[in-house]
Amino acid sequence: MAETSEPPIHFATLGMFIIDQIHFPASGRVVDDVIGGAGTFAIIGARLFSPSPELSRTLGWVVDAGNDFPGEIKHELERWDTNLILRDTPERKTTKGWNSYGPADFRSFKYLTPKLRLTPDDFANTPLINSVSFHLICSAERCLEIITSVFSLRSSPTEPILIWEPVPNLCTPAELPKCLEVLKSTSVVSPNAAELGGFYGLSESEAETRDSIENNAEKWYLSGIGADRAGPIIVRAGKDGCYIRYRGGKKWLPAYFDDDRSAQVVDPTGGGNCFIGGLAVGLVRTKNIVLAAAYGTVAASFAIEQIGMPVLSQNGETELWNGVEVQERLKEYIHKVGLQEGSQ
Repeated sequence: MAETSEPPIHFATLGMFIIDQIHFPASGRVVDDVIGGAGTFAIIGARLFSPSPELSRTLGWVVDAGNDFPGEIKHELERWDTNLILRDTPERKTTKGWNSYGPADFRSFKYLTPKLRLTPDDFANTPLINSVSFHLICSAERCLEIITSVFSLRSSPTEPILIWEPVPNLCTPAELPKCLEVLKSTSVVSPNAAELGGFYGLSESEAETRDSIENNAEKWYLSGIGADRAGPIIVRAGKDGCYIRYRGGKKWLPAYFDDDRSAQVVDPTGGGNCFIGGLAVGLVRTKNIVLAAAYGTVAASFAIEQIGMPVLSQNGETELWNGVEVQERLKEYIHKVGLQEGSQ
C-alpha cells in the first residue's frame, strides 16, 4: 500500500493548551470550560489563514488531555483539522487556569491544576520537529535551551524561523543581559509593550508610550537579533497596533479595531498570541515582515471579538471565522494601511 505523505509543517508552537475558567466580578458572571492557552491562540492565529485541508494540516501542536478532558472540546479541536497530536494523560488533570477580569484591562491569572510544559522532545520523531517556524513563549534562559534542543533533533537541513515571545513575569532588568544574548539565537522577537518596558524597569503606563516603545525596540534591534544581527523586533501595543523595527526601517501598523470600533473588542485575552500565529504563517508564506505583521494584526482582531476562540463555520466551500471571510478582512486592512499584498 502506498504511503500518504503529510504536508510540510509551516508552523509549530511550544505554547500550552489550557482550559480557562473566567470570572467577571462586576457582574458575578463565570464562564467555564473556555478553550485557551498561548499555544492554542497561536495555532488559531495561523489557522485563520490556513483553510482545510491543504494548509490547515501544515500547523502542528501537542495537546495533553487529562482524565477530565471534555468531549466537546476534543471535538472542536479536531474540527480545526490541524496536525494535532492529542495525547491522553489519564494520570493527571488537564491544565486549567483561573482568570478574573476588571476595569481598564485588568486581568488576574493563576493555575488551577499543575501545568505540563512542552519541550522539543515532545516533537521528536514527528513532522513537527522539522517545522519551518516555531513559536517559543518562555524565559530567555529556557529559550536558549529550547533552540539548542530543536537543532539537535531536526533532520531538516534548513534553519527554522524562531519567533520568541518573552513571558511577562521574567521581563525584568535583572533578566535583560540574558535576553540580549538570546536574541542572537532567535529569528524574530515579539514582546508586548509592557514586557519590553519591564526589561528597563518601566511601569506599564511608561512602557506603553510610543517614544518608549520606539527607543527600547531600537536598543534590542541594535544589540543584534538573529544570526545576521539584523532580525526584526515587533512590539505588540494593543489598541495602538504594533511597531516593527527591521532591516528595511521602522513602521507602525494600527490595530484592526480603531477607536470608532473599540466596542467590538469583547475580550483582549489571547490577542497577542493569536498575532504571533498570524505573523508566523505570514512570514513563512510572504517572506515580508511588514506584511506578516499585517497578518498578525488581522489574526488578533478575530481573537478579541468574543470570549474564547473565534468560531469556524462554512459558506459553501469557503471557511468563515466569526461569520467573516478572513482573506477579505486581510485585503481590507492591507488596503487601509497602504501595503501591497505581493510586495517584498
